Amino acid sequence: MKERKIGEITIGEGSGFADTFQAFETAGVVKVAERWNVKLVDLNIDEFIEVNPPNPMSLKKIKVAKTAVGSIIISVPKLKPHRIATVTLSLKNMMGALASKGSMHVGTSLSGNITDLASILKPSISVIDGIIAGEGHETSENPVEMNLVIAGTDPVAVDAIGAAVMGISPTDVKHLLLAKKKGLGTCHLEQIAVIGEPIEKIRRKFHRSITSKFLVHLG
Repeated sequence: MKERKIGEITIGEGSGFADTFQAFETAGVVKVAERWNVKLVDLNIDEFIEVNPPNPMSLKKIKVAKTAVGSIIISVPKLKPHRIATVTLSLKNMMGALASKGSMHVGTSLSGNITDLASILKPSISVIDGIIAGEGHETSENPVEMNLVIAGTDPVAVDAIGAAVMGISPTDVKHLLLAKKKGLGTCHLEQIAVIGEPIEKIRRKFHRSITSKFLVHLG
């Protein structure tokens, strides 16, 4: 983007279980930011504004980092499953911009909340980092070398491909079905054009936590 003379670029993250800038340092993001002279923002300590999702399924209002609101968003999640949401990819990744990430688990539907949040913070580009993926669940330390990147301009479709690559049917991911219903994209594989390696060639059945069987209904 710098080479194409894009204006101000910000790398934002709001870590859920660690200090965000420590995570930036560990992941090598600080060096990238210094090389390209881009701004790093810890969204956990950003200014927050209350927003109201249009035609909400379950999320009436939520406080979101001001940096993210009105920005062109490129969502860059890791490829991994989730015990409650089934997968945690580009749509769920938007929870990093929230003042209270735990609030998304309150109410009738985490999947509905993810979908409503995506209607406010919809990624313009989604890039799933599957070079080293993770299996088990969202916080387990089980790296899987996949050597792939999944990218596109339809975040629902990108997440659907990500799910399929992990051996998970996209139609088993409730928030993807809801996102399609809300007009945010498509999750049906037959409607998605894949450029590059076919899914069948790179698919791997990811091991999933045994607790997923008991927690997925909470989504």
